[in-house]
Amino acid sequence: MYHDTTLKQQVEKLYQLTVYGRWLFVGILWLTIGLLSLWGLREEIALWRQYFTWVAVRYGLYYNPISTLGLAICIGMTLGVLIWQSRNILWGIPSQEKRRLEQQVHRIRQQGATHPLWKWVCR
Repeated sequence: MYHDTTLKQQVEKLYQLTVYGRWLFVGILWLTIGLLSLWGLREEIALWRQYFTWVAVRYGLYYNPISTLGLAICIGMTLGVLIWQSRNILWGIPSQEKRRLEQQVHRIRQQGATHPLWKWVCR
């Protein structure tokens, strides 16, 4: 699959940057949309802390659809990245994704130092 050890190392660096980028995106989602959604549910959360029932949670989420949607987006993206990374750890990176990473490394090499990822991938 890999043509030389340098390409293999560069593909691994690019993969690591992809992992960091995905987790950075999830973190930014939680710091923006997640916090705003929790702020929108602050009264319900105070009620849940006093009298927690699943019905109270259900109605609190039902009557605050924008906050519920924001939390669903954050939770969904977090689970998506967790499942993606777990799959790659347990069963390895799929060959199609390896080929895509190789092609991206070749594009970075062709563009040279003007590519934004060049200093992290090719150095």
